[in-house]
Amino acid sequence: MNIEDLRLFVRLAVTNNISKAGQDLGLSPPLASIHINRLEKTLGARLVHRTTRKVSLTEEGITFLPHAEEIILRVDEAMESVGKGLTRPQGVLKISAPSSFGRMHLMPALKGFLTQHPAISVDIQLTDTMVDLVAGGFDVGIRNSELKSSSLVARKLAVDRRIICASPEYIRENGQPSSPEELRDHQCINLKGLEGWTFETLNGNVNINTKGNVRVDQGEAVRDACINGMGVAMCATWIAYEHLKRGDLIQILKDYPLIDDASIWAIYPSSKLLAPKIRAFIDYFSVYYGTPAYWDT
Repeated sequence: MNIEDLRLFVRLAVTNNISKAGQDLGLSPPLASIHINRLEKTLGARLVHRTTRKVSLTEEGITFLPHAEEIILRVDEAMESVGKGLTRPQGVLKISAPSSFGRMHLMPALKGFLTQHPAISVDIQLTDTMVDLVAGGFDVGIRNSELKSSSLVARKLAVDRRIICASPEYIRENGQPSSPEELRDHQCINLKGLEGWTFETLNGNVNINTKGNVRVDQGEAVRDACINGMGVAMCATWIAYEHLKRGDLIQILKDYPLIDDASIWAIYPSSKLLAPKIRAFIDYFSVYYGTPAYWDT
């Protein structure tokens, strides 16, 4: 039984696409089909349903999958134990990321990542729509929201710390709130879905249902409205740190931290086997963003 046939089969179980699975392992579509056919012939069982639109595992394929994963795991452990580790990360890495975070903190880091891993190429989709990683054929996604699907695995890349900001212009014209309760007397710029701000105080947590005449569904737009003196805003530090350094924005209510456990996550389809290119991506960006992340230093 050929170990590369098994690797392709396991990858196929994730992508549901022979060509995509082959591409991830550096194989052409015809050669990938040959590998799967050879594995089925060796086992004397059909492992894959093939249609013109997609492929799926047969009942025999589903039964065989955990055994294939276990075999590969043991072979990889054996190779590493004698200093013959896995081949270098390679292939196309398909990534999904939020548009603002991707533009500001993913794209600038890619040159270093690709220099370190020249056998990897990237295919990136920047969108604020919550995409289905498996259905979209993505290898890894970046998200700053809670993981809800049990079919995905999440690895924390950085803390997503949020603060309250206002522009110097707004403060000159309207004064600066000295407590969370005083926000009720101010214009607040609301990000859709985060209209309630909860603060830690000496008297316990305080929730403020903010009000204002601006409500928007995009973080950069909230930040820009705040810079333009349109109100007080809650901003992620990764989206506002440069403007805070320049003085375009001022952090207010520093003595009342927001109750917020948001983080930046790398997510990928659940599997015992983490493709070398995905592991390389997670390892690189965990170090690149740092602890604390560079936008919080």
